[in-house]
Amino acid sequence: MGDPVRSFYDDLAESYHLIFQDWERSIDWQAGILGPLIEAELPPGPLRVLDCTCGIGTQALGLAKRGHRVTGADLSAGAIRRARREAGKRGLAIEFQQCDVLDLTPVGEGRFDAILAADNSLPHLRSEAEWARALEQIASKLRHGGLLVATIRDYDDILQTRPVSQPPAFFGEGGFRRIYHQVWDWTSEREYAAHLYLTQKTDGGWNCRHFVAVYRAVLRSEVTRLLEQAGFNEIRWLMPEESGFYQPLVAARKLNNEGLGAGADS
Repeated sequence: MGDPVRSFYDDLAESYHLIFQDWERSIDWQAGILGPLIEAELPPGPLRVLDCTCGIGTQALGLAKRGHRVTGADLSAGAIRRARREAGKRGLAIEFQQCDVLDLTPVGEGRFDAILAADNSLPHLRSEAEWARALEQIASKLRHGGLLVATIRDYDDILQTRPVSQPPAFFGEGGFRRIYHQVWDWTSEREYAAHLYLTQKTDGGWNCRHFVAVYRAVLRSEVTRLLEQAGFNEIRWLMPEESGFYQPLVAARKLNNEGLGAGADS
């Protein structure tokens, strides 16, 4: 995904939890939705799961708490350091590797039951060629019958109006409140720079930090076509009102000529 994306997540790693009202609660809430969805589609676990854009571990931690054998990968060294620390605090045995979704070689040769790419991470990919490469890498790490689950902003709706901001959220109680909001600068018909602002009240007054990352808005029909071209089958979209998750969710299965057996390769 390139150096700008890596720098964005490196800079944000130690503050990422602050974009949630309660990060610990969000870890459990997301696992409570994503876990059963993945588990219903696959043989009885524990499952071998790769979170290929794991960040600081929001999904990886929750899935490991459900008993799955989780590997986390991310291009950001800062995010991986934070994720390792958070797993250690919770006594969770998660393997983490720093690598780009465009090259998942460092995660090893074994095949996974499920691969997750959540929190609108894949739209950092700037071209169809990058999407094709990333999906090829993901497919190469899935066993026959394995499942890819990705969550992506509702760009079908967003592109109707191309909003320039998201409403601010006010978190915290007492004297140390924080405000989180985003401003979107549309640099082309499909690309925008998302400016993230975290403003915190401290003993010395209000402190504001600014982070910026670029996304390419991708339609659901485009993602479906790219998945089909990468050899995925049984592609289905679940909207928030159906899944309970906060973003549209796509699930796709890898089917090939290998024998289907319970569990994953070692």
